[in-house]
Amino acid sequence: MTELALADSLSDVLGPKPAEKLAGLGVTTVGELLRYTPRRYIRRGLVADHQRPEPGEWLTIVGRITKSDLIQMKSRRGQFLKVKVTDDNEVYEASFFNPKYIRHQLRPGARVMMAGTVKYFREQIQLSHPEWMILPDGDPEIDHVVGSKMLTEMYAIEEEVTREHSGAHPLVAMFDREILPMYPATKEVQTWDILGAVRRVLDHCAPIPDALTDAQRRERGLVSTDEAIRKIHLPDSEDDVKVASHRLKFDEALAIQTVLAQRRLAGRSESAPPCPHVPGGLEDKLRERLPFTLTEGQLAVGEELAEDLALAQPMSRLLQGEVGSGKTLVSLLAMLRVVDNGYQCAILAPTEVLAAQHHRTMRKMLGDLAEGGELTAAEGATRIALLTGSMKTKGRRETLLDVVTGTAGIVIGTHALLEEKVEFFDLGLVVIDEQHRFGVEQRDVLRNKGRDGRIPHFLVMTATPIPRTVAMTAFGDLETSVLRELPRGRQPISTSVVPMGRKNWVDRVWSRANEEIDAGRQVYVVCSRIGDDDSPEPAPEPEEQKGPKTTSVVELYETLVEGPFAHRRVEMLHGRLAPDEKNAVMDAFGRGEVDVLVSTTVIEVGVDVPNATTMVIVDAERFGVSQLHQLRGRVGRGQHAGLCLLMTNSNEISQSMQRLRAVAGSNDGFELARVDLEQRREGDLLGSLQSGVNTSLRFLSLLEDVEVIEDARGLAEDVVSEDITLLHHRPLADLVDGILVPQKIAYLDKS
Repeated sequence: MTELALADSLSDVLGPKPAEKLAGLGVTTVGELLRYTPRRYIRRGLVADHQRPEPGEWLTIVGRITKSDLIQMKSRRGQFLKVKVTDDNEVYEASFFNPKYIRHQLRPGARVMMAGTVKYFREQIQLSHPEWMILPDGDPEIDHVVGSKMLTEMYAIEEEVTREHSGAHPLVAMFDREILPMYPATKEVQTWDILGAVRRVLDHCAPIPDALTDAQRRERGLVSTDEAIRKIHLPDSEDDVKVASHRLKFDEALAIQTVLAQRRLAGRSESAPPCPHVPGGLEDKLRERLPFTLTEGQLAVGEELAEDLALAQPMSRLLQGEVGSGKTLVSLLAMLRVVDNGYQCAILAPTEVLAAQHHRTMRKMLGDLAEGGELTAAEGATRIALLTGSMKTKGRRETLLDVVTGTAGIVIGTHALLEEKVEFFDLGLVVIDEQHRFGVEQRDVLRNKGRDGRIPHFLVMTATPIPRTVAMTAFGDLETSVLRELPRGRQPISTSVVPMGRKNWVDRVWSRANEEIDAGRQVYVVCSRIGDDDSPEPAPEPEEQKGPKTTSVVELYETLVEGPFAHRRVEMLHGRLAPDEKNAVMDAFGRGEVDVLVSTTVIEVGVDVPNATTMVIVDAERFGVSQLHQLRGRVGRGQHAGLCLLMTNSNEISQSMQRLRAVAGSNDGFELARVDLEQRREGDLLGSLQSGVNTSLRFLSLLEDVEVIEDARGLAEDVVSEDITLLHHRPLADLVDGILVPQKIAYLDKS
């Protein structure tokens, strides 16, 4: 076989069938396979870089059986076999039904490999009826394989390939390494499929070109990329894993920072409409009408926006702030400055509920300043338009006309704004609310809606605080402004965790909510799912593995209307209601005509009802830390203190309970964002960079690797400032492709 290049198709290398299986993982070339690195390693007596698997993940383990018991089922006739396996780091429980044959094979002391879907019961990792095989225990002469069908078939295939290749016994060659790599796998593509393919590719792969010079590697104490790739797949020692991970971590940081540096540099050469302050304009008129004084934070951020808007190159700024810190008002003042200069503004919101909320809030703030073209309009007034996908034809046509003629100075909308038929008269500023809901491609659509080749200014807002290293990575092409200070008059929110297993505590939740209603105030109740035709609950497991069923909006609404809130005005809100119904419910709640709103997370951001003081979140463990912080930010927005009750079935010592205790213990969104990041897969936060492609960072930690990120950022700036297209830095261009493909951003092709 000739030497393989990174771009070579796996179909040519491995054959059509194996390549087709790997394509299910998004792996189609030699380079993509070599970048598909192990998730963890098993060493005899140790597990390196161990992470607890996620529920639903396909997991392969190699270990020794410590216990094997037949157990009588409680809910139906029959027995199942419960086996405990340890790899000396973690204990796993595997359950087998109809265990008549395998009970004699899976005995204590046997060394086994098992593969199955992860479940948890009381923090214990469970594998239900996994694939299994007894492994040789230091005996290379084993000639009879015992195991489930999938693994014994794998053995037969691997036997032919391995013996032809080296004459060694396949199980010894594949699994009797000192350190055994374990890959992210599925039922269709097993860890041994991946390992077998990697071994064959590495045997024939040409040395991988390096993005760093010898001097740059020496300065940082890094091995070559080629050496790192080989050691990360087939390490002979833990030190091999360590040095390989260190290099691949830097490569990830460098790839990301290179793309961000390209974006920043490309942005400097673009032109945007300059928007200086216009004395006596709409911005000044709104400032004069405000019944309160802006906070110091709002004034400072306003100045930063004003300086950017005055320039003839596009503003690219991220405004992140605490829930309720007044971001909407700051952005509205910036928009009015743009309108004062004769340009239009667009606000992109992730949901129709939030878009409608923005429309109501801004019309209320502006009053007759937003009644352009009406008899009651103030002098110089503009018009605010709302555009959503569910609008009826006549209203949509009128709105599109207002947008294309420039009659509407501010256009608020959902993804409907991204459609080709939406044309602006002269777009000067785009405000993206809750950026994590949108990808780069959607930003690019709006970039191209400017006039005469000009790029509109961009303001990206999020109420989910972002740690500095994440901002530097996920939003590294944006300047950052932060609003931490809450406006005077914002009320404190007290948060408590309520165990749902204690009926008296649950009863107290509803009586506490009734006390608030008796005092003339309103209540949100939030559930994790809708429930009327949701996917059915999973099939029952053995008695001891059953988990609590989650509560749906539909079920809880009926329970509350018939029980604790029988004499209250209760409404239901969720994503499957017609848009008109959703708006009607929210309007009624806003007017105080509804006591209790039972809802999904459609009220997560932007919804502002000052009279709502209580938030009850059911099955709170189903929500992330930042999402819980967002949700409770809907209360305490008026003159009364807020109360948030987190109802949960979580075990006292579980990780989910730790999350809930963290939320209850702090109202600081930035502190909670760090907690959130520590418990999540960091790559999920790179949606803005990766356009929603499901690729996570494997080595780089956005919390811990500040110095690596800063070093990579500096190196990327130096290279890109001289060679923005990377024409003379081909290995670096290949590195970016290898790590970020297919999300290497069509952005650069458009620039």
